[in-house]
Amino acid sequence: MTTVRLPLFPLNSVLFPGLVLPLNVFEERYRAMMRTLAKTPEEEPRRFAVVAIRDGHEVAPSEAGMPDPTALPERGPTAGFGDDPTKAFHAIGCIADAATIRERADGTFEVLATGTTRVRLLSVDASGPFLMAELEPLEEEPGDEAGALAEGVLRAFRQYQKRLAGARERSLSSGADLPDEPSVVSYLVAAAMVLDTPTKQRLLQAPDTASRLRDELKLLRAETAIIRSLPSLPSQDLTRGPTSLN
Repeated sequence: MTTVRLPLFPLNSVLFPGLVLPLNVFEERYRAMMRTLAKTPEEEPRRFAVVAIRDGHEVAPSEAGMPDPTALPERGPTAGFGDDPTKAFHAIGCIADAATIRERADGTFEVLATGTTRVRLLSVDASGPFLMAELEPLEEEPGDEAGALAEGVLRAFRQYQKRLAGARERSLSSGADLPDEPSVVSYLVAAAMVLDTPTKQRLLQAPDTASRLRDELKLLRAETAIIRSLPSLPSQDLTRGPTSLN
């Protein structure tokens, strides 16, 4: 089994291969991570792993007074994740490649990364200033009838977009530039749908592309039916996730 060792960045969201991840980095443990990554030679990728935080776990507050005004926030690489960080994270995540790491005058960072490869979290090392993880890269298997399923998902996704745009009384950009490669379709749709983190995590860890597409087809049909009966929905961009706070 081939493994890789990378810095670990837990988030309250799911990153998919091919999707862009903007980050506003202000916690010291992640600032230390970005300072280290920024020293990577220009010709080498600046990679870190992103895993979703399980329900019930939160990153430690970054300011005193939450919730006890007399208490100082927990600090260190495992702050907010308990004695065994692996229990706080979902086991399947995604490697991110940072195209931009820009340090601001106040020492915080603006980072723009792209998801590349799914990975399985094997272990976490908390001995340094930030978490390091031993990871197993996961191959993306196509599964049966992935091509036909991708076509069906794209059709259903366009209907979903139209319904969602109509419910929000906003214009819909053309879907002409949507991809047709099954695995890319499966990741794009998973990221673009308005779903909770556990559902997105389920899609990320699907055993193959066809299984993910089948799940998405059911979700799209169900969500489109729900939207049809709603007069309005809260604003959320379909194609770009919110800047993640850590």
